[in-house]
Amino acid sequence: MTTTKRSAIVTGSAQGIGRAIATRLAEDGLAVTLADLSGNVASLEAAAMEITKAGRTCRIATADVSSTADVDKLVADHVAAYGGIDVMVANAGIAVTALFEETTVEIIDRTMAINVRGVFNSYKAASSEMIKQGRGGRLIAAGSVSAHKGGEWQCAYVASKFAVRGFNQTVALELAKYGITANIYSPRVIKTPMWDAIDEVVTTKEGKPRGSQWDKMLPNIPMRRTGVPEDVARVVSFLASNDSGYVTGQSLIVDGGIYMV
Repeated sequence: MTTTKRSAIVTGSAQGIGRAIATRLAEDGLAVTLADLSGNVASLEAAAMEITKAGRTCRIATADVSSTADVDKLVADHVAAYGGIDVMVANAGIAVTALFEETTVEIIDRTMAINVRGVFNSYKAASSEMIKQGRGGRLIAAGSVSAHKGGEWQCAYVASKFAVRGFNQTVALELAKYGITANIYSPRVIKTPMWDAIDEVVTTKEGKPRGSQWDKMLPNIPMRRTGVPEDVARVVSFLASNDSGYVTGQSLIVDGGIYMV
């Protein structure tokens, strides 16, 4: 067992925002477990290699966040490897792009299983260890601007993110007495494979050129650029740090100024 001062798990960290978060937390000095589905092991290994080459500490693991058994094992193995857990980043999620009239019960069930039950499983397993450790902790989940307002083409996704936001607020209220905070980060237009997939579906359905969905977003961003995963990772770095100890139950929007609350 390797004991480090602080450690973190990041789910859905084989690519995109999750990979950027894992890399940033490792740069911050945390020992990190990068977790994703078993089909993404090659990408996990590549991400881990970059982190270790920079002299940071990490390991990889596979888990389906919708499975309670998988997440319980993920957390138990992390604790065995690093002597505890201080930060859980429940980043794993999906976005099925479909208009409401095309959304099926199967789409709803799959989205809720991963986006909502996945956060529940992650928070539950991690907070149980944090309470036993008695030194507090950070629970952090992937929200979205879609946790604050509806949007076309994303009926199931929006519903799941509203659920995550409400769930997170309740956890924040109940676990504050243990020194455990719970917050979500809420991006919008971030250049990731997920957004590329959304663009592909929407432009195909509307008979428009690939990339035009992206182009439509840019004029609405006050900062005049789309986001990158590192923009989100910097926010998560703060939420995972000791500096955020008096911040809980919040949704920090990372969208260049599109949606202001």
